[in-house]
Amino acid sequence: MSKQYFGTDGIRGKVGEVPITPDFMLKLGWACGRVFARGSGNTDGRCTVVIGKDTRVSGYMFESALEAGLVAAGVDVKLLGPMPTPGIALMTRTQRATAGIVISASHNPYYDNGIKFFNSEGSKLPDEVELAIEQELELPLVTAESDEIGKVLRLQDAAGRYIEYCKSTVPHKFTLRGRKIVVDCAHGATYHVAPSVLRELGAEVVVTGAEPDGFNINHKVGSTNPTALRASVLLESADLGIAFDGDGDRVVFVDHKGELVDGDELLYIIACERNCTGVVGTLMSNLGMELALKERGIEFSRAQVGDRYVSEMMREKGWSLGGESSGHIICSDLSTTGDGVVAALQVLLAVQHGETDLASLKAGMNKFPQHMINVRAQGKVDLDNRPELDAAVAATEAELGERGRVLLRPSGTEPVVRVMVEGEDEAQVQRLCAELAAQVEKLL
Repeated sequence: MSKQYFGTDGIRGKVGEVPITPDFMLKLGWACGRVFARGSGNTDGRCTVVIGKDTRVSGYMFESALEAGLVAAGVDVKLLGPMPTPGIALMTRTQRATAGIVISASHNPYYDNGIKFFNSEGSKLPDEVELAIEQELELPLVTAESDEIGKVLRLQDAAGRYIEYCKSTVPHKFTLRGRKIVVDCAHGATYHVAPSVLRELGAEVVVTGAEPDGFNINHKVGSTNPTALRASVLLESADLGIAFDGDGDRVVFVDHKGELVDGDELLYIIACERNCTGVVGTLMSNLGMELALKERGIEFSRAQVGDRYVSEMMREKGWSLGGESSGHIICSDLSTTGDGVVAALQVLLAVQHGETDLASLKAGMNKFPQHMINVRAQGKVDLDNRPELDAAVAATEAELGERGRVLLRPSGTEPVVRVMVEGEDEAQVQRLCAELAAQVEKLL
């Protein structure tokens, strides 16, 4: 069966449009509660679900709706309040909960929202559980008997617990004393966490993007818009800057010169510091990172775009490090999901251990120019068994040679085909991408 509501990362959309509506969330909470209770392993069928959220104004509305649905299904609820997504995964595990729910649309604007789920181990739900929830949504909502409905508890110290956990992921003697760091919290879920972690580790912290009002999440701040962070780093003469996205599972850096250090470069730095056996990236990961890792004897494999696919390949390979160019970095020995704060600490560990600066660490990797054009298509696109497309791609690859790469990828969220060309010569890359995109548009 195909899923109607669940995408690659939960359920997401514009607030007020189905399925991101209060009535749907009420029914979703009930359906989840029914499914989670069946799989709880408890003899009485009862279970506990933790709920956390980012700082969007609609989060309060959906928190209440999900809470009501879960309680009606006979499930106990623990409310965490505003928390980074990885912190909710952590609390799901440490509270011995059956599942965790995240109310967030990650790096999207405030008028979007979504629901993500974790199982009892703090990992994404398997497809069969998501399908079971969708099947339950088709049934009429029936409230449990009054003596069986769930109870609700608000955990007051959830953020403090997560702060302590983050600090525990670096050695006890690790200190940031003498470092001046600008941190941009995107007016999101890390606003009351990341500055405290860095300060308690000894850094002088300049905080921006930490005044959420429900509407300013990700607006001209954060990992998707680091322009203001660059300016702050230069103005403050800081050692570096760190920017998170709205729900705290992504991170990018800015070095002391104001230059961006993206997810691929951060992966490279962490991999070198850890002397990893292998690293998992995605189809969009920069070829320069792949070649730089191989020069250091570190294997590299590409997964489909999406943290779920990165995690799956990491498990298959038995590797503990993977991530995406966006800054979604997974250190599976420390966290079950992408964790911006934990990944940031791993980068800072490399900076301190090398007794150098961030710019010097990233210099070991030469990023290749990468150009992408979105070609509009009519409906869903199947790129298999298209010899004309294969020939066009082969011709482009032949001109690029061994130190270049071509990717055609249908978008999972809109009717476009992403045409990406990568190579050493930027002018050549842009020309070839435009030529190939024109051919793709004609053939489609």
